[in-house]
Amino acid sequence: MSGIMGIYCLDKRPVDREDLGLMVEVLAHRGPDGADIWVDGSVGLGHRMLWTTPESLLEKLPLVNQTGDLAITADCRIDNRDELIHVLQFDKCPSEKITDSQLILAAYEKWGESCPEHLLGDFAFAIWDRHKQSLFCARDHMGVKPFYYYHQPGKIFAFGSEIKGLLCLKEIPHRLNEVKVGDYLASIFNDKSSTFYQDIFRLPPASCMTLSAKKMQIRSYWSLDYCRELQLGSDEEYAKALREIFAEAVLCRLRSAFPVGSHLSGGIDSSSITCMARQLLMEEEENRQLHTFSNIFDAVPECDERPFIEAVLAQGNIVSHYVHADRRGPLSDLDQIFQYHDGAIPAPTHFLVWGLNEATHKEGVRVVLDGFDGDNTLSHGEAYLTELVRKGQWSTFAKEVDDLHKLASVSPRKILQYYAFTYLEELARSGRWVTFAKQINQILQYFNVSRRSLFLHHGFKPLLPQPIRQAWQLLRGHNQPANNDRNQIVKRKFAKHISLKKRIQVLKNSQSNQPLTEREQHWRGLTSGVLTQALEVSDQYSAAFSIETRHPFMDKRLIEFCLSLPPEQKFRQSWSRFIMRRAMSNVLPEQVQWRRSKGDMSSSFLYGLLEHNREHLDRVMQNHLHSITDYVDVKALRKIYEELISIKDIKSSESVTDLLFWQVAMLAFWLDHTQLKQ
Repeated sequence: MSGIMGIYCLDKRPVDREDLGLMVEVLAHRGPDGADIWVDGSVGLGHRMLWTTPESLLEKLPLVNQTGDLAITADCRIDNRDELIHVLQFDKCPSEKITDSQLILAAYEKWGESCPEHLLGDFAFAIWDRHKQSLFCARDHMGVKPFYYYHQPGKIFAFGSEIKGLLCLKEIPHRLNEVKVGDYLASIFNDKSSTFYQDIFRLPPASCMTLSAKKMQIRSYWSLDYCRELQLGSDEEYAKALREIFAEAVLCRLRSAFPVGSHLSGGIDSSSITCMARQLLMEEEENRQLHTFSNIFDAVPECDERPFIEAVLAQGNIVSHYVHADRRGPLSDLDQIFQYHDGAIPAPTHFLVWGLNEATHKEGVRVVLDGFDGDNTLSHGEAYLTELVRKGQWSTFAKEVDDLHKLASVSPRKILQYYAFTYLEELARSGRWVTFAKQINQILQYFNVSRRSLFLHHGFKPLLPQPIRQAWQLLRGHNQPANNDRNQIVKRKFAKHISLKKRIQVLKNSQSNQPLTEREQHWRGLTSGVLTQALEVSDQYSAAFSIETRHPFMDKRLIEFCLSLPPEQKFRQSWSRFIMRRAMSNVLPEQVQWRRSKGDMSSSFLYGLLEHNREHLDRVMQNHLHSITDYVDVKALRKIYEELISIKDIKSSESVTDLLFWQVAMLAFWLDHTQLKQ
């Protein structure tokens, strides 16, 4: 975790060192261990240093090569150091004296703009090439390190690790991106480049940019291949291979000159990281201890995961720290949070991460491992059931359904409805009646359902126009579905102005097609814009406390490996993430390894909102509505507010409207804080 920034005056005027110095000062929280700037005429680079790795203690950025032709500023941790040191002929120099930024700069000298393809790790960097008179910028494969920029052709290009580093420049306007506001209210998070600020963008993950005085070009240097499938000889071989690559992903992220911590929730992901890190640290000569930071909930016991957390801690060589997460809510600490967060906060459980990072900082831990998005990296694998249906493998499908029913108490009818009947309806709508009839015969062979019912409900009804289907429902005594609250609360005039309905439809169309295979579903999750945004929020919440959060499940090698696995390695005998559970034998406590439940923090969110943030809620309704009246139907908002404050039992509450009100409240507070112009 460091801070980078830079200015390129495209009109050839010299960079004002004071402007660059101001950017460095604004991002001081990202690097308390040093700051510097480098200016060469119309180009200037800046850096804030946070020491984390042993090599970073020797690092001085911005860095200029020996000939003075190249200059780099970088926020990076390079994981394939040994390979690069050999290929780039650094062998004569002790590896502990070679910094990551030196490796990147040497990689650029050798491979030019193809250099990101040769790097492993988390990185965002910019290199000024004096010979080419161009600026080359790149962001890591998954977007762990952020990169924001503003480009006014022919005038100025500026970039930084955070948007606030750009906003301190007088050339950059402070204007609200209303399309982003609409997307936020509609929960559309598939975009990987826009921000809440008009004309300020994000460089997408796995992308690089080349900028000269005349043009800017952005391209992707890597993409996930979901056509590749790994073939090994046995379950044991698959589990062993995963364990090895997972251990390497954790080991790379343990490289630190300071104490290392882990966010331990008690789930399979964070527990696997913690247990593997503990094991790897014990194998080192210095036998470093691992610190863990865990949220606990005395007031909301249904969210408390202490039995699983304590099972991990019982392994020993761990210094544990507990955070009482039920003592704050999602609207707590907003004045402090908005000093660091550059937008309306999308995730309702953000306050849980904020509390963990605060505790991490207080203990002097600079590097912390996090189990972020192990779900997507490993995949729960349920789309394997879809794949079995589409391939006509009904015997295997029936066995999986039976296992799910016996071991997880899932209704066979529900499984059929979701995985088999939707396929029948697809066949009917496409007129593939011969295949439709064959599939029904297969279903009848393994399941006790009515042939007439299958033809009527999943062959005939899907062909009826929507109004007739709705009338059918009414005649059978079923109420029509209520209008979507999100559609009700967004003002029609505003929605029309930004073409929100069209944007929602595009998103629905992209999500409506059921994936043909488990791997396709897996790929969709790994390439989602939600993942990118969550990583950016994580970065800002870490930077606020001058710590570096590292994500083993975002390791490129691990992601490629998991995506390539056969579907039956991900889902087997009703067990999701089957291969991970096997790979973690003798690493995870069995209580965690074979747990079926997953922690649900929704009650903690609602408890915090009503118990600790009631005053904030009331303030929104009394004093902050003026900032959102152009976007939100206040009458509909008041109705949701009344429903929210009348909730008696947070366990049985429907969280959709609760979450919607929180999003609107968050937007109102943030707009008031920033005073952005429309």
